[in-house]
Amino acid sequence: MSGEHRPADPSAARARRLSDAAALVTAAAPPVLALAVLVAVWEAWVRLGQVREYLLPPPSAVGAALVDEPGRYATAAAETAAAAAGGLVLATVAAMLLAVAMAHSRAVERALYPPALLLKLTPIVAVYPLFTIWFGFGLWPKMLVAALITFFPTLVNAVVGLRSVDPAALDLLRSLDASPPQILMRLRLPSALPYLFAALRISVPLALIGAVVAEFLSGDGGMGQLILIANGDLDTATLFAAVVVLVALGVLLTGLLAYSERRVLFWHASTGDM
Repeated sequence: MSGEHRPADPSAARARRLSDAAALVTAAAPPVLALAVLVAVWEAWVRLGQVREYLLPPPSAVGAALVDEPGRYATAAAETAAAAAGGLVLATVAAMLLAVAMAHSRAVERALYPPALLLKLTPIVAVYPLFTIWFGFGLWPKMLVAALITFFPTLVNAVVGLRSVDPAALDLLRSLDASPPQILMRLRLPSALPYLFAALRISVPLALIGAVVAEFLSGDGGMGQLILIANGDLDTATLFAAVVVLVALGVLLTGLLAYSERRVLFWHASTGDM
């Protein structure tokens, strides 16, 4: 019967999974190979050139530092990730709220854009002591620094996205007597999502940078404190290990963002080749 439901072919699903896995391996092979060659050359150059370890440790020493104290790096990375993620959420929520107001009114944009630009131009080292006075040490000041760094690019992209709507679709909704909230939810926000994800691709590493800088200034846990202690001890193996962990954390957060973008924007052309 033509209307009878046919079960999915298990062999076809298995073939698709194998094809996806093969495509992933093909895409990952060149950078992994390049990284392996770089590590091998680095190790050989340090060993053969008898470079002192406090100047440049070999990759084997960096790996040993990671293996010896994995809990130390995991705890510090979790603190930094929490500060970066919290700041990114704060910045995104605040930027979206302001962007909605600015996208609907040029007068509001003219009033709010200069203060937002001033926030972008404010040096972190100048305001972080105020954050510690107001909120004490701990997670909140680091979150605020991460939010301060990521707020402006998110705001600008959100405003552009909210205004980049199809004029015909906008006219259609208005002809149907759609209210501004309905237009916002059904047209403006979907149109802004690609711009918002583009801003988040920039903001994720910026949030990590902001969190680490805040930890440098406060010495209050996280990867920043770990790096400060290693620097004072001239322990370059731990320094490089911390950098490796930060890079891995950035890659992980960026990968999660890319996965979320594919799931949310499956209908948009920007995710076609991701």
